[in-house]
Amino acid sequence: MTKSFFTLFTVLFTVGLFAQNKTDYWQQHVDYTMAVDMDVDNFQYTGTQTLVYTNNSPDELNRVYFHLYFNAFQPGSEMDIRLQTIADPDGRMITVDKKSKISLLTESEMGYLHATSLTQDGNKVSYSEEGTILVVDLAKPIPAGGKSTFNMEFKGQVPLQIRRSGRNSEEGVALSMSQWFPKLAEYDFEGWHADPYIAREFQGVWGDFDVKLTIDKNYTVGGTGYLQNPNEIGHGYETPGTKVKKQKGKTLTWHFKAPMVHDFMWAADPEYIHDIQQVPNGPVLHFLYKDNPKILENWKKLQPKTVEAMEFFNKNIGQYPYDQYSVIQGGDGGMEYAMSTLITGDRKFGSLVGVMAHEMAHSWFQHILATNEAKHEWMDEGFTSFISKLCMSEIMDYEKENPFESTYKGYRNLALSGKEQPQGTYADRYALNFAYGISAYSKGSIFLSQLGYVIGQDKLMETIRRYYDEFKFKHPVPNDVKRVAEKVSGFELDWYLTDWTQTTNTIDYAIKEVATSENTTKVTLERVGLMPMPMDILVVYNDDTRETFYAPLRMMRGEKANPYDGIERTVIEDWAWAYPTYDFVINKPMSSIKAIVLDPSQLMADVNLENNVWQAE
Repeated sequence: MTKSFFTLFTVLFTVGLFAQNKTDYWQQHVDYTMAVDMDVDNFQYTGTQTLVYTNNSPDELNRVYFHLYFNAFQPGSEMDIRLQTIADPDGRMITVDKKSKISLLTESEMGYLHATSLTQDGNKVSYSEEGTILVVDLAKPIPAGGKSTFNMEFKGQVPLQIRRSGRNSEEGVALSMSQWFPKLAEYDFEGWHADPYIAREFQGVWGDFDVKLTIDKNYTVGGTGYLQNPNEIGHGYETPGTKVKKQKGKTLTWHFKAPMVHDFMWAADPEYIHDIQQVPNGPVLHFLYKDNPKILENWKKLQPKTVEAMEFFNKNIGQYPYDQYSVIQGGDGGMEYAMSTLITGDRKFGSLVGVMAHEMAHSWFQHILATNEAKHEWMDEGFTSFISKLCMSEIMDYEKENPFESTYKGYRNLALSGKEQPQGTYADRYALNFAYGISAYSKGSIFLSQLGYVIGQDKLMETIRRYYDEFKFKHPVPNDVKRVAEKVSGFELDWYLTDWTQTTNTIDYAIKEVATSENTTKVTLERVGLMPMPMDILVVYNDDTRETFYAPLRMMRGEKANPYDGIERTVIEDWAWAYPTYDFVINKPMSSIKAIVLDPSQLMADVNLENNVWQAE
């Protein structure tokens, strides 16, 4: 693969299953006002929440649901039992002797989140906890187009750091506060999505957040939203030149506002260093990391690379819509949140930049487009993996020849393992974490890189930008992205969406026979696998000249442009999928041919590369 070919490969795109009629589109809206008091000695907190819910659906609602994520971190929870019963548990969540860390939590170490009172428009409601879900029977139905205000008091305890959120991480971060508040579940055209917290990702309702957090004044806080009282708080947020008055008492109250987000994360530690970088014509970047001599140099070097990454994504996906983004040391690896990310910080420099780029890319796909990851996780994880690979190739000069080589290798391992499940599998229902990870990240990424092979790199780039522009803040589903690609390319792509995401059909094309006939050469190709694809064929002659042949897939109803500048291309007859073999003729004798190669770009995810090349003896 040439460098010039991959420079075409600069943006991201997606595909899917179900879609609402655009004229009938609606989504719910929720606004949160919360005040929280955190005790840093016992890691318990209390809070109040006023939630204004707007029912934009055409349905009357008699019940609502809240997520209580911290209840997952208790012995016997669904997360705990799944960890104990899956064949390949997440290594971060088990001990060296393979025991679930959750099962070993004591009462003071486990997590919990409980509503202590709840009213709807001033009236008491009936509610009950079912694991990580609060089921609320309404005092009065919310009519279509109506609003209702919920007032809740709640209490929680932060668990030891095991997965994503928690206290006292291995790197010494005191508080990684994600999935920490009672969060209203999503209701959309498919109904309620009150999914228990077992292992995977999240979905939420967009709205405005107004959060006041009272915590020990020695702690520096960062995360989602814009700090409203920086000159009272200090900690590096104050206007330059401002003298911050020393506050009386042991605590400070941090006031954040975040417009049009579907989550709210914060982290806090008494040893955080706080640095700021300004992206030209873009947001302010905040960096919060431990004052640890071992990591300081890498975190300083990370900052200009984060600026470069933001500029890359703005150019190749679309403009980031917020004025702030925070990169914070915390959590257990890397996890994206609204306007922010938590990443572990004690890494080699390349790894630190890589995890930053991946989590930042999620801001577009999970926090601005926001598909339902429980059902279509590949649309977020895969597309994020795709675009962040391209970003790293540019800003770090990594894998310039083929940024996706390892991605395709991982997919082939899964496809040939006998353990693959369709990408339409519900995220928590994968039999193995291995199968989930490759399906979501690698196969999801290949959906895009391979789509570029099908429709052309320029069309892929245009599709990505148009998809983002048309569906930001709209919770798109797979069919939405497929339809954008069809409109941009003019091709029919149902076959691609169906086979790649709803089946485990594999791509396997072969050069079956090469035969001479006077001064021509007859080539017979074979479709071994069940998934159809158009075919690019490269012929290399003895004098090292080259020629390509292109066999469009008949059901595409179109032809892509020649992707290889400077190489002559012949468009040959369409290949209809039902025919297992296909013949074409090269108007030169076989004695003049050095080699014939299927898919010289290596962007087609053929599971058997050994039968893709013919070489003269």
